[in-house]
Order: sequence, then structure tokens, then C-alpha cells
Amino acid sequence: MLIRVTPERLDPGAAIEAVRRDEAGAIDLFLGVVRNENKGRAVDHLVYDAYPSMAEKTMRALAEEAVGRFGLGDAAVLHRTGRLEIGETSLLVAVSAGHREATFEAGRWLVHEIKRRAPVWKKEVWADGEEWIEGPESLGMERAPAAMRGS
Repeated sequence: MLIRVTPERLDPGAAIEAVRRDEAGAIDLFLGVVRNENKGRAVDHLVYDAYPSMAEKTMRALAEEAVGRFGLGDAAVLHRTGRLEIGETSLLVAVSAGHREATFEAGRWLVHEIKRRAPVWKKEVWADGEEWIEGPESLGMERAPAAMRGS
């Protein structure tokens, strides 16, 4: 199982190879990509922060749960940290199973649960400001990075 939080670019090929199985007739690949607009506001770039060891532990537990729940062959989860420009991949999830329906359902569930439960935070930066828009609500501000708490 490939699970990684990293400042390095994410490699879809590595994730696909990590989940490829002879018995898997389907591999579903999700790429979360930085877009140039959110809620009518032009986005310049995003900044992701995380507790890498805790995030990897959470993502591994979620991936293991997805394997059991959806009958997957395997799962891979990779998340970027640091500054990401428009068009760069921030989240990569790959899952394999015997049939496509399981991969579609598992991939959707896994992405949703990672965004909800993993200790990864996203700051949106615009020409005239910035705001942390995801992450701290899942764990509470007391567990967020110090930069987010104003400490």
C-alpha cells in the first residue's frame, strides 16, 4: 500500500503500479488539481500544510478500511504539501478491484474521508489576501499548525 505526504510532485504512474493486480479488472485514479478560481475569486496558488506522520497514519487507516469495505485489491494515497501552482496535483488516490463499480465507489468514499479526517490544511491565496479554507474544522484549531492559529 503506497501512502505518502510529500512536498514532491505526485506521480500517477507510481500510484497505478502500486495498486495494479492481475485479478484487478479496474483501476480508478483520482487527481485533485489546483484550479484558478473558487467561489468567484481568482486563485493565485494554494499552500498545503500537514502533520505528515499523522496524516500518513490516518490515510493508511482509511485506505485499509476502503480495501475491506469495498473489496479492493489495493489502494494508494499521496498528498502534496507546500506551495502548489494552478494545474498541479494536490491529492492522488488510486484503487484497484475486480470490477469498476467497486473502484468508483471506493475512490469517491476515500477522497471524501481523506478531506474530512486527514490532518492536512489548505490555504487559498489570491492577489488581495489569503485564507485557510480546509482542514482545521476536522480536528479543531488547537491541533492545527501554529501558523494557522496565529501562534
